[in-house]
Parts: sequence; C-alpha cells; structure tokens
Amino acid sequence: MNSEIIKKFCDLLGEERVFTGEAMSRHTTFKIGGPADYFLMPDKDTDVGRIVKICKESAIPYFILGNGSNLLVSDQGYRGVIIQLYKEMSQVEVEGNVIRAQAGASLARIAGAALEAGLTGFEFAAGIPGTLGGACVMNAGGEMKDVLVRVTVLDEDDKIHVIEKDDLELGYRTSIIAKKGYMVLGAEIELQEGEKEAIRTRMNELKEKRVTKQPLEYPSAGSTFKRPEGYFAGKLVQDAGLRGFRVGDAMVSEKHCGFVINAGEATAAQVDELMKQVSAKVREQFGVTLEPEVKRLGEF
Repeated sequence: MNSEIIKKFCDLLGEERVFTGEAMSRHTTFKIGGPADYFLMPDKDTDVGRIVKICKESAIPYFILGNGSNLLVSDQGYRGVIIQLYKEMSQVEVEGNVIRAQAGASLARIAGAALEAGLTGFEFAAGIPGTLGGACVMNAGGEMKDVLVRVTVLDEDDKIHVIEKDDLELGYRTSIIAKKGYMVLGAEIELQEGEKEAIRTRMNELKEKRVTKQPLEYPSAGSTFKRPEGYFAGKLVQDAGLRGFRVGDAMVSEKHCGFVINAGEATAAQVDELMKQVSAKVREQFGVTLEPEVKRLGEF
C-alpha cells in the first residue's frame, strides 16, 4: 500500500470512508472475491471526480462499484481502487411525477418511493438487484429508456455534465454511457400518476415471479450469460444436460439454468472454470457461443 496515496484519500473523504485490503466478498452478491488494495466510499459527486483525478495522476487502476450484483471478483482481489457508489450516494427525491436519485440508490428503493408517491412506470425495476447507476449504463430491463429523462455523468476528462434522454442511445443492455465509459453520478426519471394498489399489486406479481423462477436463496450474480440472438441462454444450458452441473461449490442452478450460484464456499476460479465448461459444452452441442453477462474483475 502507498501511504502517500492513502493520506490523499483520507484528506479528501475522511478516514472513516477509506479502507485498505477490503475483502470484496463482502461487497458482491456472489459473496466471492479477494481483497481490494483501496476501497473508498464517497458521498458527493465532486469527491468522485477528485478520486478519479488522484488515481489517474498516480497511475492506479480504479473500478466503479454499485451493489456488486453483476460481478465476479478474482480470488486474488483487485490491485487498485474500488470506488463504491452505493449506500453513501443513495439519496432519492420525489417532486411531482419526477424522481431524482443518486447513482447508488437501489432500484428497489426508487420503486418504493414511486409507490409511496402513487407513480407508475417503475414497477419493472422493483425486483432488479442493482443500483440506478448500473441500470442507466445497461438500460436495465430494457425499460429504463421509457422513464429516463436525463443522466448526470463524469466523463473521460473528469468533468461532470448532463446527458439528455435523446442522446443516451439506449439499446439492449447498452447506452452511450457504456460505449464512452462514462461514470453515472445520478439521474432523473419521469413517471405517470397511478393507483397505489394497482402499483403495489404489479410489484408483488413481479416479485413472486422472481422468487418462483430464480434461485434467490443462493448467492449469485444474476443472469450469467448474455442472451444469444434467437435463443435463451438458460434453455441452451438446460438442453445441454447441465442442470446442477458443478465445479467445486460453483453450480448451475437447478431452479434456473441461466444462473450460476455459489452453493457454499465457491471460489472465483471455480465459477470461472464452470462458465468456461458450460460455454464449451453448449457450443459443442448447438454451435452457439455463450458470452458472459457477468463482469470479471482482477486476474483470472
């Protein structure tokens, strides 16, 4: 660890928001991952830009983390700075039919705020285990495009600016934010007035569907593979006879074959190997290449 760098981070954020050697297994939904050299928890947009500037000046790699719901971190951890935009940057404000929220606000919390305000249009996101920042980057559910008004980002020159809806280029799990490598700091969404009971009913229906069909009782990173054009990844894995297939404690879910779960004490290496074997077997049987949906961080 570099004591000079640690001092810079502490001077900026305060010692209580700066950690070293932080186990990433504590910050991913997979419950897997070795230590990060530096783990920072900013609570202001401007501090995020200053952190990035320090990282660039010191030639230290950095990674933006939400709630860790789509991430596999190496067993060796991450040799760089993790900037967590989650609970410390999760303010949600409702004004009329507009909701403004910071990037770290969970989609479930925003959906709850919409429900309380009697606003409809965000029910789809109530059960997605992610943050607003990640949802903007990946057009979560394919429906963020219907509600986003504008997104505040930190660009490649460490400048904060606002991107209007028409310039977001929202598509299937992509956006201009993803293409340019921008960092989401917050966003504004616009919803419609609705009936609270109807909104609550729809949210409960979607929740029940997730609980019934997805292996929520086990740690995972959500859908493991991207949907190949013309196919469903989980169906291909199932048809390849891989339901319950495992490498160590990494396992293809028996409830939904599109999920790889941590069935106990799985390591990142086991998950990685399982994904490679599953992809190879599906390609061998069906001639379809499964690409990972889950992002890898660190050395594999």
